[in-house]
Amino acid sequence: MTATPTEAELDVALGTLRDRAAVWASSPVGEKIRHLHALLAGTLRVSARQVRAACEAKGLAVGTPAEGEEWFAGVLPQVRTLRRLIRTAEEIRDRGTVHVPASRLRARPGGRTAVVVLPEERHDRLLFAGFRAEVWMRPGVAAANVADGAGGALARPPEESGVALVLGAGNVAAIAPLDVVHELFARGRTVLLKLNPVNDYLQPFLDATFATLIDAGFVRITTGGADVGAYLCEHPDVDEIHVTGSAATHDAIVWGGGDEGAARRARGEPRLRKLVTSELGNVSPVIVVPGRWSAADLRFHAANVATQLTQNGGFNCNAAKVLVTHCDWPQRTAFLDALRDVLRALPPRRAYYPGARERWQRFVDGHDGAEVLGPVTKGCLPPALLVDQDAEDADVLAFREESFCCVAAETSLPGRDAAEFLRHAVGFANDRLYGTLNACVIVDPRTVRSLGAALRDAVADLRYGTVAVNHWPAIAFALGGTTWGAYPGHTLADIGSGIGSVHGAWLLADTERSVVHGPFRVRPTPPWFVTHRRAHEVARRLVRHQAAPSLLRLPAIAWHALRG
Repeated sequence: MTATPTEAELDVALGTLRDRAAVWASSPVGEKIRHLHALLAGTLRVSARQVRAACEAKGLAVGTPAEGEEWFAGVLPQVRTLRRLIRTAEEIRDRGTVHVPASRLRARPGGRTAVVVLPEERHDRLLFAGFRAEVWMRPGVAAANVADGAGGALARPPEESGVALVLGAGNVAAIAPLDVVHELFARGRTVLLKLNPVNDYLQPFLDATFATLIDAGFVRITTGGADVGAYLCEHPDVDEIHVTGSAATHDAIVWGGGDEGAARRARGEPRLRKLVTSELGNVSPVIVVPGRWSAADLRFHAANVATQLTQNGGFNCNAAKVLVTHCDWPQRTAFLDALRDVLRALPPRRAYYPGARERWQRFVDGHDGAEVLGPVTKGCLPPALLVDQDAEDADVLAFREESFCCVAAETSLPGRDAAEFLRHAVGFANDRLYGTLNACVIVDPRTVRSLGAALRDAVADLRYGTVAVNHWPAIAFALGGTTWGAYPGHTLADIGSGIGSVHGAWLLADTERSVVHGPFRVRPTPPWFVTHRRAHEVARRLVRHQAAPSLLRLPAIAWHALRG
């Protein structure tokens, strides 16, 4: 058990961060590059031990494919983000600005300009063959102005120094450290990270990763429960807060609880007069556009959706939560049957996140047509599908609330053709589902050709911070160059999926969303799929390669990928 810090210890930590805030804000970019290199080296140094600790906490056997999840989600995003941040910082040091070549700019609907951030390097074209990732600027940002304001605190020290409090997520190991990195290098703040009690076992690894920044007085890491979080949020030495969690946690921080909190929100009088940014989850839609699929296509996308639902035991803010299908698609039943087959074949997973069993039971009991795809055992929960939910029913719980466990609903919509269905699906996702974090659209190449501009317009019309075509939007979380966060427009009073974005290591300003396009089918099986039999072998090697890319590492990665 990690000892809970005393208020006196927290005061000392925040006092140090306050004293060092101006020093950090004005530190030259070369000094910050040194810290970024140290962060990357520290991440690699502790990675194997951190992965083992996370596997133990989540009930995953080391040396099995499930171990790969902790490499892919817990380590790889840090490595890619830090490497891109180093490049961004070096561009600022050498050029005075972030370099955005004209060859990477694209015009997108609604007066938007996009920056292609993947592929970026030669090895990206090999490892991510057929994938393209873009960061879209907000409407009205002209191509000539994309680099304006880019670089964050690396390019321009903040007008006022300050201290940020990061309230870490408990589910994925990379979230909290990358939130700290964002506050340090994009915002120019010194940072106190309070770890979530669910994964406070990460503290010794993060202490080692951030060692040079801790030694310099720019970072402090602590643990504790809600009482510690409340004390820190109210502390006069904390200038701004970033929280990853639930909307209820956010509202308790900003407005307070109970009737008093509700009254404050009604009056528009937050109890805290501090900047609060957030990432708060989502009822993530997966829109399945009807087409003529082969048996192999059905199996591939059954595994694709099963991954989006069950990876990390389903305890992901970006997990698939509502499948949107065409009511007259001849292959709808075959697709759902293929999905059931994959889910039933998956090994049981420990329900490690607090409250999971109660949430799972409430969703299963609260929907007609709930299908439990495996035995309920002590400590483990099977996936559940809530099939054929009425899209017109405003009371469907699965549309209004994120289950944060391995439960997904399915609903079907009409349409004379794929284009009309897609318009209906976009409207349903935007207007009926809770949140704006991420959405997925699955569409085969033949249907893409028939859709013409309709697919492009659908991607533009989806009001989500990340839209991915054919693959899990979590790819954008891991790429580093892409942004991650809610679609812009939420307010403190109507927080939705949160305010602000993180990652985005190009440090572009005025961004709206990230968009990822991938092939309809990928061969061999993508190593992040829960069905990949060598995911752990691929992931370990991929992390080392991404830290220091070398063509010599690719054959071993390919060998294990092909055996999956």
